[in-house]
Amino acid sequence: MRRPVFIANWKMNHGPTEARAYMAAFTARWTPHEDRTVIFCPPAISIGAVMHALGSRRDIAVGVQNVWTEDAGAFTGETSARMAADAGARYALVGHSERRHVFGETDAETALKCAAAVRNGLTPIVCVGELLDQREAGTTNEIVLNQLRAGLAEVADESVAAAIIAYEPVWAIGTGKTATPADAAAVHAHLRSALRERIGDRAAAVPIVYGGSVNAGNAESLLAARDVDGLLVGGACLDPANWARICGTRAAKG
Repeated sequence: MRRPVFIANWKMNHGPTEARAYMAAFTARWTPHEDRTVIFCPPAISIGAVMHALGSRRDIAVGVQNVWTEDAGAFTGETSARMAADAGARYALVGHSERRHVFGETDAETALKCAAAVRNGLTPIVCVGELLDQREAGTTNEIVLNQLRAGLAEVADESVAAAIIAYEPVWAIGTGKTATPADAAAVHAHLRSALRERIGDRAAAVPIVYGGSVNAGNAESLLAARDVDGLLVGGACLDPANWARICGTRAAKG
């Protein structure tokens, strides 16, 4: 069975001072669990504070919320994958819906960012998801598969096999609306099939996580769904006690 993955995306919350207090509260509640992976994606400015707070804790990993396509240069305001790795990050969110729909990131840019992450030793967490009008038009599978294939277009098969995929329907992010476990399982199955076309049997080991208004109340039912291998959480991860409860969720697959 695939190891469950729990990803906390703080978005633009928790500067260094708040990050230190948060991690102290979380680590006091969270003992090492060998059966799951916990990843924090703080704002880039808080990565150092999170790393320092973790100290020798190797059971908790850190990711960056975004990287630029180049490793260095005249790109004011951007963070390169090389810098993120140097700061201690091991993962990188790529193609998050807010990058796509707030900042206008294209599929081509997502592909270059994914390649930059891999080039610098980061594991990409490749995000895909449809808008509400696309779901209502019945094009969900077309949209997410196109995003997946485009995002992974510039990396080798071995890097695809080592990636994490995140399905986050845009209409369910921060809206209180959540895809049902059956909805999530159906899309995840299509994503798994597309991965199988690309990398064969190795696709069975790739975690596909769900994101979109996840909370402590629905985490168990989502995790119980077939092919849902973890959770990408925004608002509900901002409180350390609540996030510890979500990370501790156990759900038997049906």
